[in-house]
Amino acid sequence: MAESLLTVNGIKLYVADTGEKDLPVVLCLHSLFLDSRMFDGFLDYAAGKYRVIRPDFRGQGRSDHGPDDKITMDQDADDMFALIEQLGLTDVNLLAQSMGGDVAVRLAARRPELFRSLVMAGSSARSEPDAQREQFLNWIGKAGEQGFINDSLEETMEVMFGPTSRNTADPKRKAAVALWRERINVVPRSLYPAMLGVILRENAVPLLPSITCPALIFSGVEDTARPPEWAKEVADGIPNSELIVMENVGHSPTLEVPDEVYPMIIDFYDAHNRGR
Repeated sequence: MAESLLTVNGIKLYVADTGEKDLPVVLCLHSLFLDSRMFDGFLDYAAGKYRVIRPDFRGQGRSDHGPDDKITMDQDADDMFALIEQLGLTDVNLLAQSMGGDVAVRLAARRPELFRSLVMAGSSARSEPDAQREQFLNWIGKAGEQGFINDSLEETMEVMFGPTSRNTADPKRKAAVALWRERINVVPRSLYPAMLGVILRENAVPLLPSITCPALIFSGVEDTARPPEWAKEVADGIPNSELIVMENVGHSPTLEVPDEVYPMIIDFYDAHNRGR
């Protein structure tokens, strides 16, 4: 696997690419607070079948931050369009979680000819409701001042993982939660412009009917940040889509229950990449 810093729209973006030119492409778009490593587990399922490309969004992970006070979903989408063009990608399969879905909706609606299929998990297309926006602005403001420690860390973990995952005795779930607690704990305060862009994102629900590729939508019953009714809104808005609602799962299905989610995702991609 190649790891690179590619200059995209004047910003150096970190990109991990398994590199197989003869395989269909999956472009992975990560959650806020996490980074492209959240899809590490997907590589085993995709091996030999799909070329997996995992960028870190601007201002996140190992990518440059730039001068912006707020990084919008449209900026992230423009970066991904530029990356797709730079790498010469076609018939792209999207795999997006949380804010990655905000970006994916903008991509698939604006350039539908580029995309073969879309998977979204723990995501939505709407803007933040007023009350939740104010609550989240207070939360990210505190994280921007003090970093992801103490109560800021706990609030973030409560958003990103459902109570079943946070309190389980299951060793795989415990290990995933512990790993990401450790990683989020060292996320720099400079994430704030990216956080602000997600919380203040514009409504993209009107874009949904323009998405022509088939879509598979996952939602956890325990997701409080983007509950199942938001996921249903996405599935209802995309002409060719399926919604899977999962019990005992929160905001991060691919991390909380990867052994359930990833085989379904691979089957979905396989069904829509036959004959390529």
